Amino acid sequence: MKKTFRQMALEAMAAGLAFVACDDDNKDNPGGGGGTETAEWVDLGLPSGLLWAKCNLGATKPEEYGDYYAWGETSTKEVYTWETYKYCTAVDEDGWIKTLSKYNTDSEYGTPDHLTTLQPSDDVATQKLGDGARMPTETEWCELLANTTSEWTTVNGVYGCRLTASNGKSLFFPAAGGRYGSELLRAGEIGVYRSSSLYAGGPLYAWDFDGYVNDGYREYGYSVRAVCASQN
Repeated sequence: MKKTFRQMALEAMAAGLAFVACDDDNKDNPGGGGGTETAEWVDLGLPSGLLWAKCNLGATKPEEYGDYYAWGETSTKEVYTWETYKYCTAVDEDGWIKTLSKYNTDSEYGTPDHLTTLQPSDDVATQKLGDGARMPTETEWCELLANTTSEWTTVNGVYGCRLTASNGKSLFFPAAGGRYGSELLRAGEIGVYRSSSLYAGGPLYAWDFDGYVNDGYREYGYSVRAVCASQN
């Protein structure tokens, strides 16, 4: 499954697909109250009816990078490593993870709890935008890709990928790179977007949407694009 999902992103890049600035025909915040931020939502006419946020979490315009989050963390930080990761309870002498305290499916990393989807308390989209908003699952990323066309382009000088649905609505995903240690890596080249789904092949990884295969570690700081169920 991991290869299949990531291969979809690779094929999108290879075919010159891309991620569009969302238009103004958006819905107000149906995610409810309780959050510290607000969002505009785009109805792409997806089979599920899911609405996607116009901008990255922490951004106010589609081309802005926004904030970066380790998987399951709800705050930004200065350094992104296993040693600073919320659910890492021990590392070896090289700083590599030894045990996980949550979202663990493998006894090699401690006592498994077999949680594979972020709980609302650990979902930064829910915490920032309020009840009803959340991070997309791996399946929902696949739905988005299957029901849009894309091209790599620039919006206001920012490189990224535009996904356009058959109803003419679109989303722009800036190539915001990712954070590891204290550095921002490959900004302007790639974009890596979190999902709420743990990778079934090993608990050190979470599913994410990106244009290449290698960056799925939970401790990296990646972008977040929220979703919300349609409310008619």
